[in-house]
This record gives sequence, structure tokens and C-alpha cells, in this order.
Amino acid sequence: MRQHVNPLSKNFNEIERIPSLIEIFSDPKLNLHLDIGCAAGEFLFDLALENTCWNYLGIEIREQLVKNAKLKLREREIKNLYFAFGNANNILNDVQSECIIKNVKSISFNFPDPWFKKRHYKRRVIQPEFINLLSNSLKRGSLIFIKTDVKNLFEYMDCTITSNFNFKIIEEKDISFFESFNPNKVKTNREKYVIDNGLEIFEEIYIKI
Repeated sequence: MRQHVNPLSKNFNEIERIPSLIEIFSDPKLNLHLDIGCAAGEFLFDLALENTCWNYLGIEIREQLVKNAKLKLREREIKNLYFAFGNANNILNDVQSECIIKNVKSISFNFPDPWFKKRHYKRRVIQPEFINLLSNSLKRGSLIFIKTDVKNLFEYMDCTITSNFNFKIIEEKDISFFESFNPNKVKTNREKYVIDNGLEIFEEIYIKI
């Protein structure tokens, strides 16, 4: 599902406070993975249930999807998962989120809205300012995963990230996936759709140096 929401709208100027790690996770000391643009959260639900050795935080800009995910989360009583509503750039730029982002071990951007028209590129989630924020906040060794089925978007994201000298591409073979946020390589609904339809997936992994 790609239902575009303009992230630059003033509606997202108000920041949702994300509670402290102690408040939202039963074990706040576990590695923390951040999924930006988590949609309805199905990917994170699967991850959290399969890999209880990590904590997961999803940020989504479509409010109703977050409300539904939070309701489902309460029903399932999963203790290593949390969802937040809003523009990820605004949320992570907020001083209240400093503790959260400094504990993030890895971040994923899975099939983000492509915003095909050039005049709308500024609405894409990965922007130089956002990557600079991550560059200044993430610890060395933290990873960024990007994945999309839109080649133009992949090239745009890749150029934006590699233009920051604090990130470099790392080969998948150099990562121990058994120690990562996704040891069983769980797939998002969009990824399953793309594979089923024989479409190409473009992906890359970057490490903070």
C-alpha cells in the first residue's frame, strides 16, 4: 500500500513524545532497531515475535495505521515492540528523542514512498539533513538498511547517504545476520508482493564509521 502523506505538512509539527526505553520495553538494555515508515507494523510484529533478543521501534506518518498497530500491540502484549506516529525527521530531531536515537543499533527504510515527481523529492524520507542528524547521533558501527523496488529512489537514497562521509557501504557477507535485528530475514508485505510479481529489489547496507 502506498498512500502518500505530505511529511512537510504543518500537521506534523507537533511531536509525539516517545517514552523512555524503560517505560516501553520490558528489557531496555536489548539492542534497539528502528523501522522508519513501518506502515501497519506487520513486519515489526513478525520480527518482535521471532527475535525476542532485540527491541523494535516503528515510526509511521499515517496516524490511523499507528492507532491500529498500538491496539493490536496491547492485545498481543508484546514487550519488545513500540509504535510512534509522526514525521520521523521531526521526532528524531526533538530533544526528547536524544536518548532513543543514541541507543539505536540499526535503522531500516523499507520501500518508502517514492514521490516520483522531481518537485516532490523534498518529501522523500531520506534527506541530507536527516542523514546528517543520524550521522551526529548514531554510535559507530550502527547500520542503515535501505530497500525499494524503485530504481530512481534507490539511486537518490544511496547518493544521499554516501555523500555523508560518516557512512560507508558494507557488504551483506560482512554482517552476521544471526546477530542482527532480522536473523531469519523476515520480509515485509511489499517485499513479498515484489518477489511474487518478479520485480527487482534494490537494497544496500551502510555502517556508521
